[in-house]
Amino acid sequence: MVNKQSQGFETLKRWLKTGVTLLLLVTLSLGLSAAKDLRISRLPAGNAITDSRALLRYALPIDNSTVRDLQASLEDIAVQLRANRRWGAAASDVSKASRIVNNNADKLLATVPDANQPQAEALIAQLKDNIATLQTTVEAKDKQQALDQRNALLDQVGKLEALMLDKFPYEVPETYSNLPQLKGRATVEFTTSKGKMTAIVDGYSAPVTAGNFVDLVQRGFYNGLPFTRAEESYVLQVGDPPGPEVGFIDPKTKQYRAIPLEVLVKGDPIPTYGITLEDAGRFREQPVLPFSAFGAMALARPSDDPNGGSSQFFFFLFEPELTPAGANLLDGRYSIFGFVVEGKEVLGELKAGDKIESAKVIEGAENLVQPSIA
Repeated sequence: MVNKQSQGFETLKRWLKTGVTLLLLVTLSLGLSAAKDLRISRLPAGNAITDSRALLRYALPIDNSTVRDLQASLEDIAVQLRANRRWGAAASDVSKASRIVNNNADKLLATVPDANQPQAEALIAQLKDNIATLQTTVEAKDKQQALDQRNALLDQVGKLEALMLDKFPYEVPETYSNLPQLKGRATVEFTTSKGKMTAIVDGYSAPVTAGNFVDLVQRGFYNGLPFTRAEESYVLQVGDPPGPEVGFIDPKTKQYRAIPLEVLVKGDPIPTYGITLEDAGRFREQPVLPFSAFGAMALARPSDDPNGGSSQFFFFLFEPELTPAGANLLDGRYSIFGFVVEGKEVLGELKAGDKIESAKVIEGAENLVQPSIA
């Protein structure tokens, strides 16, 4: 644990301000040919998912293949319409979605808890009507309207998937019971000097990291703090408080609140803690939340201490073309805990010196669980 009187305190402060940026710049300078020789996280063949809302939908810990098929068919419509407007393929996707909601409603409802069944049935009825409307739009080959309707449908699918969740799916190790935990999701609104942004914070994939962040937002910790960004870097960092501290000093313990590296791998029941996937020999495995979307939010940390993060975090600013599928050098090395879902144009305009004027939780605050140990 880092103490503000320790000899390495200023070194830690400097690293947290620049370390992530330097790593990214080194990664770019290596180029893809050199990257082949590194132990890197492997994404599936083909194009990586770059839509933050899609990543969040797929990250929900549900077990219902029918709703996943419904989601995939609707997600694919955007791919087809952006690839030379393949209307035939888009129409096929819509037809598949229609068959699922009209012929397999019982399978969609099978994993919905009894208390949520009425809401789920109402959503399925809406999906049936809205998919029929989308079919008409695709037949008319109205691209923008089709994309807008598809996005609205996916929002409804996301709500249906959320209704399938009954309780938090696993127990966080007792080691971290002294830290806030987010047992679900929360929505945070940032008001910055350039405009507003909205982010969804995912406690299902990173309950400790997300819990720490939401707790700090609730405390007003980030209000007034400036962003830092090195020239031509691909991260925008924030969370360095004024004064000698490098992170959050818990007023109860008077100690630096250290947050462990926390990465949930696809197929694992709980996250991996305290070690990078590379050091764990799992560099070929894929995190549930990858660095493939503009606006990914991740906890900053010292390069030599996976458990040294605290309040400082960064927004990932890579354009999709710069994070090729199969060669992402940051997955498994940092804890992603959410994504910006609205106001990405604001994020792209923010520079060093701009500030978070305020950050507030606008939804999901009830999912924050404070530590039971003082």
